[in-house]
Amino acid sequence: MWIKKSEIIKLSADIRRIVDGRDVDLRDNREGVFSILKNDVHTLASLKNEQVDALRHERDRLKDTLADISHQLKSPLASMLLMADLLETAPPDRQDEFIANIRTGLTRMEWLASALLKLAKLDAGAVAFAREWTDASELIALALEPLQILLDVKNQRVAVTAGEARIFCDRRWTAEALSNVIKNASEYSPDGGEIRVESGEDPICVWIAVTDCGKGLSASETARLFRRFEGSRSEKGYGIGLPLALAVMRGQSGDIQAGGGENGGAAFTLKFYR
Repeated sequence: MWIKKSEIIKLSADIRRIVDGRDVDLRDNREGVFSILKNDVHTLASLKNEQVDALRHERDRLKDTLADISHQLKSPLASMLLMADLLETAPPDRQDEFIANIRTGLTRMEWLASALLKLAKLDAGAVAFAREWTDASELIALALEPLQILLDVKNQRVAVTAGEARIFCDRRWTAEALSNVIKNASEYSPDGGEIRVESGEDPICVWIAVTDCGKGLSASETARLFRRFEGSRSEKGYGIGLPLALAVMRGQSGDIQAGGGENGGAAFTLKFYR
């Protein structure tokens, strides 16, 4: 088969335009080897453009995330630096107050750093979930362990109704996700309130539901609950706990459903599909 020199020159010029980032349509519906080559080059160019767009989107997302992290860290850092400067000249009673506030700020920043590292691992696909069969009651107990001090300080009670459901999941990561959901329920429940944690199963999934006794969720709040740095309804929240929990669940082909509880408050249901 003979190929005109002018067609080769044109194809070469079009390839150079693609390399320079221009949009060129090389598709050719005619028969022949040269037309197949042009279509293959067009396919390759389309794949290249998709990869460039994905990298650009990822770059913008990373830029926004870094800006959010910087914003979240600036306020507590500025506050702690100010209190540290005032410690030497402050009266003893204020010194104790400043030290307590600094410790609280450091604890919150430590939690934020840990949560962000975990999210980064999940985003990068660097987490290999070691899934095994676990009783729902055992998973709930593991999730409650790190929250005992918080619950005691707020004098809150957790009413657990765990059936005989068994869940195929990574115990450590799933307990982390459930712990973040219960922590969220504690933050939005009044002091002395009750948080309900229930488990069960149906033909589609095994589930664990966490219901607080707060004011419930508005439609606008529900829509942004799982957006990083946006979903927190508390001035002290970072908006990272629920997105982390959702990332863990989806990494195991599960999901979290948010809505209103039967007796008011907000309800979050972790679903482990069969």
